[in-house]
Amino acid sequence: MFAGGGYAGAMVARLLGRRGATIVSPENFMLFTPLLPEAASGTLEPRHVVVPLRLMCPHADVIIGRVTALDPGRGTVTVDAIDGPRQIGCERLVLALGSISRALPVPGLVEHGHGFRDLADAIELRNHVLRRLEAADAAGNPAEAARHLTFVFIGAGYAGVEALAELSDLVRDALRHYPRLQPVPQRWVLVDAAPKILPEIPSGLGEYAAAQLAQRGVEIYVSTRLESADERGVVLSDGSRIATSTLVWTAGVRANPLLAELGLPLDDRGRVMVDDCLRVVGHDDIWALGDCAAVPNLATPGHPDPPTSQHALRQARRLARNLTGPAAPYRYRMLGQVATLGRYKGIADVLGLRLRGFPGWFFTRSYHLYQLPLLSRKLRVVVDWTVALFFRRDIAELGALGHPRRLSP
Repeated sequence: MFAGGGYAGAMVARLLGRRGATIVSPENFMLFTPLLPEAASGTLEPRHVVVPLRLMCPHADVIIGRVTALDPGRGTVTVDAIDGPRQIGCERLVLALGSISRALPVPGLVEHGHGFRDLADAIELRNHVLRRLEAADAAGNPAEAARHLTFVFIGAGYAGVEALAELSDLVRDALRHYPRLQPVPQRWVLVDAAPKILPEIPSGLGEYAAAQLAQRGVEIYVSTRLESADERGVVLSDGSRIATSTLVWTAGVRANPLLAELGLPLDDRGRVMVDDCLRVVGHDDIWALGDCAAVPNLATPGHPDPPTSQHALRQARRLARNLTGPAAPYRYRMLGQVATLGRYKGIADVLGLRLRGFPGWFFTRSYHLYQLPLLSRKLRVVVDWTVALFFRRDIAELGALGHPRRLSP
């Protein structure tokens, strides 16, 4: 049984093929997170960055619900399924519960911040940004319009940088249709507590990314924290106050809090502790991988794998082999890192070869397309990318989607 239908768990179930599996997931799809920024900006249709589990894993049984408890002694799992609670017996359990956004206790953050972790976050953020354009267009004075066109992103890792770059492209395209906003300045602000942006990548590429963003007018605050937020703006640790109605929080993730209720050994960050074969410490028939697990890597002793799709895929391949044959230790040396910086700009570090600009953008897109499961999904994404070469992004705001009016007599 697989608890969680994210990238790591779904890939293991897919690799098991005809051996079959049971997947318990709150959604019937797997989200391919590297393409989430492009879904938020409208470059990609949101449905095209998810893969239905029943198509991805045709030999698996899918149960829509959540694992709420487990009894290792009896070999049973309690599931809060769509048709009510039930107990299910399982010979082996794979935990792939993923992670959630880690919100720090900053005053006003929960009330006024937007997350960027899943598809709902991406769609909501896109709708919010487009609403800000409408609010700016209707504003009674330039200062209020400027506040609506100021966007603050906290967290300068992959998610923050790529989301900011894509959404700034969206706003730039959309402003062509708002003639009254042409003289109103946009303001894009990127804040991180680290001394530089994209600390995961080589310094040369990180400096290039910072230069590209600065060239586009992005204000970058490093070694700076968010102190507070309210409906009119944010305050940073250097004392500056920025008037804005958009605060996006991408500063880190934490393991799914459900893990704390399952009675398994956890590390100081709430991740399940596993051995080098991906088996949960102290349990022979429970395994874990992905963001919810502290996975030791023999290629990087003392440094568990980071929560990236690149590592999740390699963990999935190792675990699939361990489940179907003799267990062997997990070892993977990272091939490189890639990131997009908006239209036709990107960075890539692959086997020591460093690409920037258009080559980096093209390689990043090609790599993501290669990793996306199912030919049908790849073709849909390629079609979206091709259309985007010839047409501007759609600016329809669909905030009411999923919230229809109730029937009335």
